[in-house]
Formats: sequence, structure tokens, C-alpha cells
Amino acid sequence: MDSEDDDFEPRLGRMRPRGRAPRLRAVLVVRVRRAASGTPRYAKAPSSGRFNQRGRGARVAAALPRDNGWSFDRGLGLNVRARRVAVKVRVVKLGGKLAKVTAHLRYIERDGVARDGAGGRLYSTFSDDVDGETFVDRQSGDRHQFRLIVSPEDGKEFADLRPFTRDLMAAMERDLGTTLDWVAVDHHDTGHPHTHIVIRGRCEDGRTLNIAGDYIAHGIRHRASEIMTRALGPQTERDVADQLAREVDADRFTRLDRALLGRASAGLVDLRFGDEDPAFHQMLVGRARALESLGLAKREEPLTWRLDDNAGARLTEMGRRGDIIRTMHHEMQRAAIARPPELYALDSEDGLRAAVVGRLIRFGASDEFHDRRFALIDGIDGYTHHVDIGENRDHLIVGAVLRLSPREIEVKAVDRTVAQVAAAHGGRYSVDLHLAHDPDASEDFAQSHIRRLEALRRAGAAVERETDGTWRISTDHIREVEAAERRRIQDAPVVVEHLSREPLARLVTHDGPTLLDRELVGERMTESAGYGFGEDWRTALDRRRQWLIEQDLAEAHGQTASYRPDLIQRLRTRELSALATGLSTELGLDYREAVTGDRIAGRLTRDVQSGGNRYALIERAHDFTLLPWRDVLDRQIGKPVSGIVRPNGVSWTLGRDRAGPSIS
Repeated sequence: MDSEDDDFEPRLGRMRPRGRAPRLRAVLVVRVRRAASGTPRYAKAPSSGRFNQRGRGARVAAALPRDNGWSFDRGLGLNVRARRVAVKVRVVKLGGKLAKVTAHLRYIERDGVARDGAGGRLYSTFSDDVDGETFVDRQSGDRHQFRLIVSPEDGKEFADLRPFTRDLMAAMERDLGTTLDWVAVDHHDTGHPHTHIVIRGRCEDGRTLNIAGDYIAHGIRHRASEIMTRALGPQTERDVADQLAREVDADRFTRLDRALLGRASAGLVDLRFGDEDPAFHQMLVGRARALESLGLAKREEPLTWRLDDNAGARLTEMGRRGDIIRTMHHEMQRAAIARPPELYALDSEDGLRAAVVGRLIRFGASDEFHDRRFALIDGIDGYTHHVDIGENRDHLIVGAVLRLSPREIEVKAVDRTVAQVAAAHGGRYSVDLHLAHDPDASEDFAQSHIRRLEALRRAGAAVERETDGTWRISTDHIREVEAAERRRIQDAPVVVEHLSREPLARLVTHDGPTLLDRELVGERMTESAGYGFGEDWRTALDRRRQWLIEQDLAEAHGQTASYRPDLIQRLRTRELSALATGLSTELGLDYREAVTGDRIAGRLTRDVQSGGNRYALIERAHDFTLLPWRDVLDRQIGKPVSGIVRPNGVSWTLGRDRAGPSIS
């Protein structure tokens, strides 16, 4: 029998009326169960339909403990027997844009997240197979939505997390006093099973759902812990001790670190007189020594350490770095590519400093909410790069050769012109003021400045449009532009360019221009190493050189070769000829070759890919044309387009309106 059982001491009182005995027994049962489960006692949830300034759930959250510690003594936090559940919540502003909702649902439903390796399936309160499109359509006009990630520490004990999730959502509905419109997907593709939950930002009566910040920060986690503890029973002190013992030497921020920081006075932690459990006190001492070895603490006296001012932040960063390295190692193993860890380059830490060229090994979410992405690049410089590519929604092809370049802050000429016109006219700008300031400017040219100001206003710059159509421009307009550009770069820190959508091995004998040819004729990508993917790159160049010699497109000179001056054009002509023959048979149309100066108009049917090159298929009534693809055409498929063929590309006019945007 545990020593805790001896703490129970019955207290006999006077006899009560017999009619109250059943009620007393019921109260006693509730109190005993609560004490056994180790869960906190919650205040009564607010009644349905009640709000306050902090949002729904404020009264419940106000009754919750505020200490997030978890240790042997009550003074450091919650009851040690409660099961832990990690909960992360994010409020996502929609602003009428449902594309981000669709993209998020598509991502959490991706293949490989289910226990059997299949794709995730949306479920809700009464259905195990929810239609995601219907859920998205219901959010038209919603101001925001809530996204949760719920990860029970003991999630592995459950064969199915759906009952747990439904119990949690039912508890939240009781606390918030409204029925919630939600969907969820369980993920089993990591070491810790977890659930992604998306909650619509409206109550059942149609009003906007506002949830109190304290309830988001504490209430949801406590309810989840309560449900998990009730399902699996309370943890023993031995379970807790084993978990904490594993944190003593961890290279990340732990509960022991939180306890040390909580005990620190002016950065000094005195562990000479511990009044807690002896085993826990010894763990704190061991953790302090571990921090000392990491350079995050300095021993000043026996059992007394001075903690680094940034110890918490540095430990958090160490944990994130460790997670990235483990991800890189796992993905390289899965791709059957052997690279030593000393050749790992974590460009996500401080941002990409220089362009990286290489093969895409993997891309995915760099945070648990899947708003930011990472790309794992096997570079021709011999290093394996982990790059934060921001909120990039483009579909990247594993095995393709990419160039990733850091995005630069760009102050455009139109920005400087606006600043000059405004400085000369009392901080005001308009088309009329621009034309008066520069009589040689055209009205269309001035209108392009208005479009730029609209974009800056949406980006949060200090520009304001007056009712008379003029714009109020700050005296620090260039600085405002730089700040807006800096915010834009945070969302999209790198430029991702597909050099070849085909794997490198397929380019060696491709009958068309490839990035290997551009490298051979002198368009140097970057310096290549003699190991890793750099070695693969050099081997592919040698094989491509030999193939060009065999095709009489190059002449050998020992270990080198000379190439025809029109090599790229010859290869493009051969590629287009082969593509045109096949497409002519498929479409039943004649092929019309585009030459410099031609004006091409028609319907953009689709893109055509060949050997890493991408072409736009323009169809007309009796013929079709193939033109080099540009990213601006991605949203024009199925629409009429027109353009003029230039020596270095095509100047596109998009849309039916002849005065529409022209893209050179």
C-alpha cells in the first residue's frame, strides 16, 4: 500500500437525517474520484450565449492554476499525477480568403499521415468522413478560424484518437456555451500521435466566436489533460521521475529548466537547501551541471549557479536545431542518400545568405501549423541545405533541380517618384499632381504609381487615400516602403526557381536544351564540389559532353570540347520539332512556329514539359504554337492570351481586355 493511502483520515460527526444520506454519498464519491484522478476543480462553465470582453471561456479560465510546472511538490505546479497533453492554438484571420483554408485542409489530409500510411480523413462530432469542401464553403464571410494541434504525451496508448478528440470538443462546447463547427485529422506519421483540429469562427447563433485568451492558453490543455487522465488513470510518481530523469542531459528547454528559472533570484540559483523531494532536488542539481557544461550556467559557490540571461531562449533554439538535424537525417535515410552530418547546412537559422543550387530531396512544413515550408536541398556545393522558404504554396517536385536565392529588399523607382512628388506638394500624391510635376509623364505611367500605393497600403505601409482621390504620403515614405518589403520578405524569404523539373540523370541524353548545356557553354551556375551531389553534377556534365560530341553538336579536344555557337538554339529546334509532331497528331491541328516579331493570340490550353523545359500551348481554330513558359501564366490556363515574340522571350498581354496588364 502506498504511503499516500495513510493520509486519509475519516472524521466522524453527528448523525444526519436519513433522507440526506444518498446526497452525501454522491458528494463523497465525486470528491474521492477527483482526488484520485489528480485533476483540478474547475469553476462552473458560463451558461449558453454569455459573453464578456475577453471572449467565451473567460470564467472557466480564471479558475485554472497558472503555474505550468510539473514536479514532485505542489509548490511547483500541477498535481504530479495528471496526464500531460500539449496543445497549440492559432487564430487565423481569413478576410474572405478561403484558399488558405482549402490549402490547410489539403495538407493535413496528405498521404502517409494515417497509422496504415494512407491519407488523413476528416472527421467531426457525428461523422468519420467529412466533406472538406462543404466545411470550407460554410466559412464564407467568417472573420477568422481556430487551428489546434493536440498531442497527448500518452497518445501511443490509443489505437484511435477520435473518441478523445470528441470528448475534448464536447468539453469545450460546455465551457464556451455554444456548439462548435469543427473538423479534425489524426496524424501518426511522427513519434508522437497528434490531432489537427480546425474550428469555424462562428457560434451556433451565427455570431462571431471569440474565445478568451486565458482559455486558449490554459483551459483547453487542462480539459485535455483531465480527459486523458480519466481515460488512462493517474500517473505514478515513478512514471514522472523516469520522464524527468530523461530531461537532465537534454539539449533543449525542459521542465527542469523552467523550475530552475523559477527559483532564480537575480539570475542566481541556490540549490543548497532543497525542501522538495530528494530525487527531484538531485535532478535539479544534475540539470544545473548540464547547463554548466553547455556554457549556460556558471558555478559561483557549491550548489549555487548563475544562469545565463538568455538560457531559456538558447535552449529553445538548441531544441529547434536538434529537431531540424533529426529531420534532415531521417529524410536523407528515406531517400537512400548517404551524407555525413558535418555537411549539413542549416540555412533556416539565420536565413539564406547566398544562392543554393541542387536537387530537391524533400519539402514540407517547418512549423506544426504548416504555414511555413522548408526545402531540403542536396547542393552541388557538396552540402545538404535546410532552407526556410516561407509561406510558399508552389508545388515543388522531389528530384527536380532548383535554384534558391535570397529575396532582396527592393525600393522601386516608382516609390522614389512618389516620394519626390509628395515632397513637392505638401505630402500629397495624385495622378494630376504627378502630371503637373512631370509634364513628360503619361497618365498610364502615373496610374502605375497608384497601383503601387494600393499594394503598399494592403501591406501596412503608412499611406492613406483621401476621399478626393489624393494620397497622403509620409515624410519617411522610402523607409515605410523598406519596412513593407521587409514584412513581405518574412513571408517569402527566398525565390524558388525550377532549373529542371526532370531528375539530373534524365538530362544526359535529352534531345533538347538543358541546364547542363548552359553550364557547358559558360553560363556557370555555382562552384561544384567533388563530393556529394557536386560529384553527381560533374559526372552528368562529362556524360552530357560526350553525348553532344556523338550528336555532332560539339568537337572533342582531349579532356575538353568546343561547342557550336548556336548549340542551344539547335537543341531547342529539335525539341520543339519532336513535341510539335506528337501534339499535332493528338490535337488534330497544324503547328505554327513562332518567330521574332510575331504577335501570337489564342487560348492557353495547358503547359507542356520536356527535359526540364516548360512550354505554353497556345491553341487557335486551325493551329497551335509552343512558347516558353513563364510563372505569370499559371493562373491563365484556359483563358485567352496574346503576346509579341521578342528575341529574349515573349511580352504577354493577359486577359480579354487589350488594355490589360502587359508582362514583358
